[in-house]
Amino acid sequence: MSTKDFLRLLRAALLGAGAELAALALLATAAWLLLRAAERPPLGALTLAIVAVRTLALLRGGLRYAERLAGHEVVLRWLGELRARVYQALVPGSQYSGGDLVTRLVSDVDALQDAILRWLLPAGVAGIVGVAAVALAATASMQAAVALCGGLVVAGVLLPWLVVRSTMRAAREAAPQRAELAERAVELVTGHRELVAAGALDEHLGRAAAVVDDIAESERTSALPGAAGVLVQLGTAVAVALLSHASVPWTAAVTLAAMTAFEVVLPLIGSARRVPEIRASARRVRAVLDEPVAVTGTRGPGKGHFRLENAGVRYPGRAPALRDVDLDLPPGKRVGVLGPSGAGKTTLLRLLLGSETATDGRVTLDGHPLTEYADLSVVISGAEADAHVFHTTVRENLLLAKPQAADEELRAACEIAGFDLDLDRDTGPDGEALSGGQRQRLVLARAVLAQPRVLVLDEPVEGLDPAHGDAVLKRVLAAATGSVVLVTHRPEHLDGFDEVLTLEDGRALPASAAGRPPGRP
Repeated sequence: MSTKDFLRLLRAALLGAGAELAALALLATAAWLLLRAAERPPLGALTLAIVAVRTLALLRGGLRYAERLAGHEVVLRWLGELRARVYQALVPGSQYSGGDLVTRLVSDVDALQDAILRWLLPAGVAGIVGVAAVALAATASMQAAVALCGGLVVAGVLLPWLVVRSTMRAAREAAPQRAELAERAVELVTGHRELVAAGALDEHLGRAAAVVDDIAESERTSALPGAAGVLVQLGTAVAVALLSHASVPWTAAVTLAAMTAFEVVLPLIGSARRVPEIRASARRVRAVLDEPVAVTGTRGPGKGHFRLENAGVRYPGRAPALRDVDLDLPPGKRVGVLGPSGAGKTTLLRLLLGSETATDGRVTLDGHPLTEYADLSVVISGAEADAHVFHTTVRENLLLAKPQAADEELRAACEIAGFDLDLDRDTGPDGEALSGGQRQRLVLARAVLAQPRVLVLDEPVEGLDPAHGDAVLKRVLAAATGSVVLVTHRPEHLDGFDEVLTLEDGRALPASAAGRPPGRP
């Protein structure tokens, strides 16, 4: 966070503290006014207090509104900059390029927003209000001020710390219990008929209920500090009232002010429950931002002739994902890739896309390493298995491939991919508002719209109805004007292709073995 943003956040904290102090002063003044009026003094002795009550009531609302504007302005501004930095770290070539991880990092950034608005900012406001309340209590007696200070420290520092510790401990203890509960739930759903037939349903329900009770007990234990905060508030207010040496009206005002100060501090106990989660989110975001920035090349796109020479990808402590693969992909050539799951097919596509770096051999475009190119997406793109669907409309998801495309082009791409939803339809977070098939065809329509020189397709119709999927793939291939690399489990999809590459255990099988099922002699 820059110095300017920090100063804006400090301004929001001061405005928030001003609003809470106005509320504190309003309650204290009103209490003093009521008790002083009961003594029937001259009206002039009450005039200032009456005016103060009206002024503080207006001031409280105005400052609270200003604090919301200032706080959200600085946080949203900072989050916008942070999101830009995170997405820049997720460009091809980074290890953080998976669609699932993108979604998780979006949630992590949102968690940092809560850290500021629901923890750091309220904590700053509580600190300022607490100091002011202690200073006010000191006008009644130093003993009352010490009692209030001790109570605020317990409620605002000690109890939140205990909540953080208990939340972390409960999460560790509940992890195996939640796993056991999920396992028993699956057993009850999938084996319901068998359990009924065997007369064991009640026994299994009882075991699942016992696990639920254990988890609930753990949750209740972690909630005890919240109840303790209310007791600390009550005990401190009583102590302030008993230790005050001022007049009755002023003692009442100081006591109510002390109770009001706790209303600002106690929410910190509830907010502390999210601190472990926020810490984890901050660590993940920091890990992304600390990645060294990839050096961007300056070379422009050429003909689009890709070549792999003895290319391989190795990870420490694991078997090679890909090894000794040769592939020549000149413009217009169509290559099919077959092989069982885990054979290295997706890794091969990522090498071509530049989102994976070869640890062995070479990957070149028009004779130059891929790192020399400023933007590979103008040459090669397509439909990856983990392609991300953003939480926006269908139209906006499609326009990522071609920002200037007219609606007619969007509908034409959707027709080719067999996607028939309205362009203004909301996709939901990570495409959750769409069915699996609709999500898959939306990604495919986006690939068709891009019209790259090299189209890569990673099992684009897997999971669709076979007849419908075959028809969609046929239209997509007919619309492709350049090279195509198609990964599939079905050899019939590769009829008419120029070359078929069969992978097994990360290696390309010889041409004589490529026609046999993987693993057969």
